[in-house]
Amino acid sequence: MALTGLENNNLQLLIFGGKGGVGKTSCAVATALELSENFKTLLISTDPAHSVSDCIEQQIGFKVVKVEDTANLSAIEVVADEALSKFKTEHHSELKKLLVTSTNFDNEDIDEMLTLSIPGIDEIMSFKTIIDFIEEGQYDKYVVDTAPTGHVLRLISSPKLLDAWIKVASKMRWKYRYMITSFSGSYQVDEVDTFLLSLKKTVKRIENILRDNTKCEFIPVCIPEAMAISETGRLLADLGISGIIPRQIIVNNVMVSDGCDFCKSRKAGQLKYIQQISETFSILNKVEVPVFPEEIKGLGSLNQLRRSLFGLKVERLIS
Repeated sequence: MALTGLENNNLQLLIFGGKGGVGKTSCAVATALELSENFKTLLISTDPAHSVSDCIEQQIGFKVVKVEDTANLSAIEVVADEALSKFKTEHHSELKKLLVTSTNFDNEDIDEMLTLSIPGIDEIMSFKTIIDFIEEGQYDKYVVDTAPTGHVLRLISSPKLLDAWIKVASKMRWKYRYMITSFSGSYQVDEVDTFLLSLKKTVKRIENILRDNTKCEFIPVCIPEAMAISETGRLLADLGISGIIPRQIIVNNVMVSDGCDFCKSRKAGQLKYIQQISETFSILNKVEVPVFPEEIKGLGSLNQLRRSLFGLKVERLIS
């Protein structure tokens, strides 16, 4: 089988996730290469240990750059700390006024608070960056390479974290609004209220696109090993709780050759796990990718992987 349905014009966001070391990055990059043949595509890495640069052998970083030797592919590696710093700079006045009007802190304490990081903010800033790109509308497809399972689940749950923060901030503002209204008889909406409303709308936009399977698709990547299968099962269960239902799965590093004793042994050992994957994830379209003899790095090997993922004619990878 091959990956299907990704060229649907309504589909904007593709998220690759799974256990560490199963080949998420190479599968995400290869998919982005395929889509860029017909669509203007942005490849986004939210993995703190970014490996997209290594995979395509080109330095990326926290800026959109054109991927060399491709027609319509650009890439960016999101750095959460930099995204948070940018967010604080853009909204410094609103954040400061929120604290000034809702706490008893003095200016020095508030300025110090605004320099601190916020627990759980990495995933929130990463997803906000993705949504900002989508709303700018400069690309047709957005392909996201994520960190291992725990990170991607926090990424998916980031709207809830942001919504909880907004609710606390709104309660703080309600007390301020009540006080102003009590003394003056009326209250004028200010930039802090507008800021919180904007964040609330961001939460809704993230939730809406994640749960719309015509606009967003999550593609788990697995390998035929016991721990990878177990972790993938837990990932899919957690995604289901969030209303995200994948429709296909990539089974990577499958031994297809029996040309040597090692190959025969490896192939035989994988059979029970491949069967387990078929039974456990029976409703998913299963895309098997053969093991490559060398590390998938550079456009040459990525294009080989691309052909395998999309069912195109592929050279025999192992003799």
